[in-house]
Order: sequence, then C-alpha cells, then structure tokens
Amino acid sequence: MKSFDLSIFEGPLIVPRLAAGPVVLRPFKVSDLPLVREVSADPYIPAITSVPSTYNDDAGRAFIARQHEQAADAHGYPFVIEAAADPGRGRGAVGLWLREIDSGRASVGYWLTGLARGQKLAGWALRALVAFAFEELAIPRLHLFVEPWNVASVCTAEFAGFTREAHLRGWERVDGEQHDADCYALLRREWSPGE
Repeated sequence: MKSFDLSIFEGPLIVPRLAAGPVVLRPFKVSDLPLVREVSADPYIPAITSVPSTYNDDAGRAFIARQHEQAADAHGYPFVIEAAADPGRGRGAVGLWLREIDSGRASVGYWLTGLARGQKLAGWALRALVAFAFEELAIPRLHLFVEPWNVASVCTAEFAGFTREAHLRGWERVDGEQHDADCYALLRREWSPGE
C-alpha cells in the first residue's frame, strides 16, 4: 500500500483523466463555457460555489481560469464530469480540495446540471475521485458536507461509500444565512477498490 507523502501536493498539480462506470472526469477547458452558462442559471449552485450567478462569456472564462489556478496553486483537483457515451459535453463538476492536507485529510464537492441529475453520474464521478485520492495520492481521509434536505447529494455520498459522521449546526453561510450541514466521511483504511 502506497504511503501518504505531503511532497506530492506541491504545485503545480496535474489534473488527470479518470473513468468509472459511465463517467469520465477531465480537466476544465474553454469549451466548457456552455456547462458554466447552464449551471449559472441553477437556483442553488452559484450560492455555494464560485460559479457566476449572472453569466456572460467573460465570467465563464474567469470561472474556468480559476479552476486551472486551483491546480496550479496546489489547492486541489477540479474535474469536469462527462458521460462516457457523450464525450466533450460537461454534465457537472467534482473537486478534491486540499486545504487540510497537512492533517491528512481532503474535502470533496460536486454538482450536476439539472438535466444530468437522477442518473448516478455524480455517484460514479465521486467513486472515480475516491479511487484517485486513495490509490494514487494515499490521502488518509476524505470528507464532504451536505445540507440535510439534499437527499440526492446524500445518496451520491453513500453510493461512493461515505457514511454520515456528524450533524453540524450553522456550519455554512449560504445567501447571508447560516445553514446546518451533515458531514460524511470515508477513510482510506476502510475503503476497498471494489466500492
């Protein structure tokens, strides 16, 4: 089993191409502007991410540039989620964020466009990301945060092997208000590649 080594997280990070089940994960490209445009109109995603809430091409390009900067500055690995059967068209995003990597842990976040939901694409994307984090990077712990009402996101986390660890009151600020979140976690030592 590969050992955890902080030196591999020095920038710039290379965002690889990953696959699991019906999805492919890849780096962001300028051709993903339609994806950013579509998700900018979502009623929730721009409030909890850096996706622009008002879309224009400059704002879309700036969002994509920030994803490249995240990797260049060793803040994390941002991926576009594609359906393997429809390459070139982004359906969402998933990221592995390294803010707490010095403590042997990383956080995960994901979102899908409205039309891509209900097909387990985020679940498969999360499985691919988990395999990368544990097999290639040897990160000891992954966690993610879900608002309790977001049943689809809970199902995504559980599909990838995460279990609910804690209920965090007033954990995050969304649209000027504090919201509760549930923490889901997965440890490398508990994970098996077949999950």
